[in-house]
Order: sequence, then C-alpha cells, then structure tokens
Amino acid sequence: MYNGIINVRKEAGFTSHDVVAKLRGILGQKKIGHTGTLDPDAIGVLPVCLGKATKLCDLLTDQKKEYECRMVLGVTTDTEDRSGKILSVRDVRCTGEDVFRAAEGFRGPYLQVPPMYSARKVNGKKLYELAREGKEAERKPKEVFLDSIQILSMELPYVTMCVRCGKGTYIRSLCRDIGDVLGCGACMDSLVRTKVGQFTIKAARPLREIEELVRAGTLRDALVPIDAMFPDYRSVTVKESFSIPLHNGNPVPDSALEGQEEWKDGESVRIYDSRGMFVGIFRRAEAEKKFDPVKLFFVQQDEKRVG
Repeated sequence: MYNGIINVRKEAGFTSHDVVAKLRGILGQKKIGHTGTLDPDAIGVLPVCLGKATKLCDLLTDQKKEYECRMVLGVTTDTEDRSGKILSVRDVRCTGEDVFRAAEGFRGPYLQVPPMYSARKVNGKKLYELAREGKEAERKPKEVFLDSIQILSMELPYVTMCVRCGKGTYIRSLCRDIGDVLGCGACMDSLVRTKVGQFTIKAARPLREIEELVRAGTLRDALVPIDAMFPDYRSVTVKESFSIPLHNGNPVPDSALEGQEEWKDGESVRIYDSRGMFVGIFRRAEAEKKFDPVKLFFVQQDEKRVG
C-alpha cells in the first residue's frame, strides 16, 4: 500500500471524486482521499492523500490556496461561471481603475453567499441537488478571508487575477460579487488552482504521468511523506525498548527518549521509533514530563515506512 501525498494536476472535465476513483484503479488501493473540491471545469493542484496519509485530509483542506482566475464582466449565469445558463448580459461601462478598486475592496474578511450550484448543504441536502430540481434555497453568508487579490491583466470585459485565500472561498462567487459592485455583473470564465499549502502547480502531475510512474515502479519517489507536512515541529526519537508501547499509542515519558532537550509545555513534535519510522504527532505535557499522542499514523507494529 502507498502511504503519502501525491500532488495531482486535475484536468478539466473531472470532478475531485473522479480523480480519486481513477487513482484507486491506477494504484490498486481503496484508501485514498482528496483534500478539497475543485469544480469540474477547473484545473490545477489537487493534493491526494494515500493510505495512512488520509488522516491528513482535514489538515490539507484547511491550508491556504492560490488561484488564477479569468473573470468576464457584464455576464451573469445561474452557476456563476461560463458553464451555466446565461441570466443577463449588460454593457460594461467601468474603467480599469474601477475594477482595481472593486477587487481591492474584497481583500481581508468578507461575508460571501455560496453559489446555488455548490456542495454546501441546506437542511441536509446539497445545494446543487436543489438547483437541479429548479429550487432556490436561502443561503446564509459565511465569512471568508482573502489574503491577497491581484489583477494580472485586463482586456475588458475580461479580467485575469490571482487570489490567495482561506478555506471555503468560492472564486465564482467572488467574481459575482465584484461584478455586483461594478454594477454590470460578472461570472468566472476559467479557473486554475496554482497552490495548496506547500503544493504547487509546477510540481503537480497529471493522472497519465502517475500511471506511468506506477508501471515503472517509481511512484514512491513522487510521494510527499506524511512527516514532511509538519516541517516546523521538532523531531523526537524513542529508545528501542519503548517501541512496543509507542506503536500501541501510549504517551512517551522522558525516560524513553534518545537524548535530552528542553521542551515547552504544549509543544507539538514529530515522534519516530528507534528505526527512524515516523509514528505520529505528540504534544508536550511538561508537568508530567511526557508527550501525549495527538495524531497517530503508524501503530500496532506497522512495519511499513511512509511512501
């Protein structure tokens, strides 16, 4: 079984679930999870967790994301992108300066109403399911955060921009909201996700390349190991005599550690067994002189190393 994270370059026409399904066939394993939905027409970075790395899905979903988006002013659709039914077409009378000013106004926190064609749920039902039934549901706005929004090029009515944002931001809805501010409406024309946390589009691999790596027996070289997702945590190694308690998920007392260091109460660390295998994330309990388990990845004498 493969354990680690693969940086997939999602292609247009595939849903995130499609990517997972295809990878299950390519890799021959079921334990796979994606880290955040991308619209079928969108392309770009989709980190996918394999094996024991699926415990990281929530962590990666919460990471900052970066997009390159092309917006078309003067057009609105029911899906808020070019794939939908056109609702209105209006003249674009704004200037480039107007566009810069409108876009800049969304930097930082703002309340965003999710699109009807989205996976957000209302009363237990996904919004896109209601939309396909011709129903309009009341959607409560949710606070999202834009770290930056930069206009890359402008040939009105088309505007290309780079957006860096947090979890839960709909770029389609951002285009809609900018269009509303400008008074002409807008929708998203195209979208590329260029970055998720440490994963970049430059290093992303299309499915066909991943399949080639599997056939060549070199896929493990392309996986990001689980412990690499915690680069800011100090590493701790336990003595060989404590291997069994460690793999059973027990707290680690100072007497079980190789070497002596000073620790901060509440500090999170990466703990490895005596053979150098990453076991999990532990948190310091200074008063008790021990580390308590927070998230375990390899337990019960699992002999397999990451990737």
